[in-house]
Amino acid sequence: MLHTLVVDDEANIRKTISYCLVADGHTVIAVSNPTDAIEEAGRRSFDIAFVDLKLGEEDGMALIPVLLTDSPWIKIVVITAHASIETAVEAMKKGATDYIAKPFTPDQVKFITRRIGKIRELETEIAVLKEDIQRIGPEDRLQSRNPGMQRVIETARKAAASEAIVLLQGESGTGKSVFARAIHHWSPRSGKPMAVVSCPAVPSELLESELFGHVKGAFTGAVRDNPGRISVCEGGTLFLDEIGDMALPVQAKLLRFIQDKEYERLGDSVSRKADVRIIAATNADLEQRVAEGRFREDLFYRLNVISLTVPPLRDRKEDILPIATDFLAYFCKANHKHLLGFTNEAEESLSTHAWPGNVRELRNAIERAVILGSAEKIGANDLPGNITPALSAPVIGDKVSLATIEELHIRRILASTTSLQEAADVLGIDQATLWRRRKTYGI
Repeated sequence: MLHTLVVDDEANIRKTISYCLVADGHTVIAVSNPTDAIEEAGRRSFDIAFVDLKLGEEDGMALIPVLLTDSPWIKIVVITAHASIETAVEAMKKGATDYIAKPFTPDQVKFITRRIGKIRELETEIAVLKEDIQRIGPEDRLQSRNPGMQRVIETARKAAASEAIVLLQGESGTGKSVFARAIHHWSPRSGKPMAVVSCPAVPSELLESELFGHVKGAFTGAVRDNPGRISVCEGGTLFLDEIGDMALPVQAKLLRFIQDKEYERLGDSVSRKADVRIIAATNADLEQRVAEGRFREDLFYRLNVISLTVPPLRDRKEDILPIATDFLAYFCKANHKHLLGFTNEAEESLSTHAWPGNVRELRNAIERAVILGSAEKIGANDLPGNITPALSAPVIGDKVSLATIEELHIRRILASTTSLQEAADVLGIDQATLWRRRKTYGI
C-alpha cells in the first residue's frame, strides 16, 4: 500500500487517479493547488505524488523541490498535457521520478504506481539491510537452552504478529534491544524502517525534537527542519530504549501520540499523523517510578500491554558457554585470528562468574581475550581480572540465612516467568511484596 498525494486543478483528473489507486489498495489525498499540497505533505507522509504541471495560474513544476525538501523519499510523477522531451528533462532535473501525459488511461496510472511501489520497497529493504549489517553480531540470534528464556522468546514471537505495544524489562545488558529488533523483523512491519531512540543518550531538552522533529528556528541551533524519528519510521517501528529516563513533559506528548497517532513538530502548530508501532525497554522499575511521581501512571498502563522480562545471564547459566563460543568465532573472524576454543579453566571461570553486566559484559570479555590471547585456546589469564567465579549457590540444609535462600529462589522464579504478576503468583505473594523483595535484594 502506498500513501499517495494527487495535485491537479481538474476535478475529473483527481477523481480518475484516486479511483485507480484506491482500487489497487492505496490511500489517496487529492487537492487542487500547491498550497493545499504543501499543507497535506506537512501533515502526513506520502510515498508518491502525482503533480500536474499546470495548476490554473500556478506552476506545478515549482512544487517539486518543495515537496522533496520536506520528504526526500517521495516519488513525484508529473502530469502534463504537453508531453515533450524538454518538459520531462526539466522535471527530472528538479527531482521528479517519472511523468505521464494527458490523456492517460487507468492502466497507465496503475502501471506507473506499481513500478514506483517496487522501487520504494527496494529502497526500504536496502535501508533496513544497511542498518542490520552495521549492527550484526552473534548476540542477535535469539536462541536459548534455558526454559525461562525460551518462554520469553516464544511470547515475543506471538506478540510480534500483533500491533500491541511491547514493554521489555530487564537488567542492563540482557539483550532488550536485540528482542526489539527481533520483534520488528518478525512483525508485518518488517519491510518498513525501525528507528531507535535511546532516551538517556539525548538531553531531555532535545528529546522532544529527536522524537517529533522541529522546524527551522524553533530553538537556538535549529538551522534547518528536522522531520523527527517518528516521521522517519512511518509504517514501521519506534524503539524507545530506557524509557524510564524520559522527562515528564515528553512523556505527556508521547502519551498523546500513542492515543491519537497525532503529534506536532517543535515550533510548528500543524498536527501530523503517523502510523508507527511502539516498543519500549527499561532497566528501571516503572511502577516504583510511578509511585515516586517520576513516570506518568497513564503512560505506564498504555505501555504495559505486553510486558516481557528478559532474565539476567546469571540465571541462565546453560547459555553462557554457547554464547561465549559464538562471540569467540565472531571476534576471531573480525580480528583474523584462529583460536580453537577455551581451556577448562577458562570455561570454569566463564560458567561460574556472576556476570553483573550480562551478555554485554560477556561480549566485551571475549573480544578482549581474542585480541590479547596468544595461545591456541583462550585461557583464564586472557579473561579480564574481574571474571572470577561466583559463590556457589546454597541448597536447602546449608548453613546460610533464610534471606539468602529467599533471594536465590526469587531470582530463579523471575528468570523462569514472563511477567511480574506470574512470578508473584508462583511465589504466593502480591506484586507489591515482590517489588519490595526485589528492591531489598537489588534484583
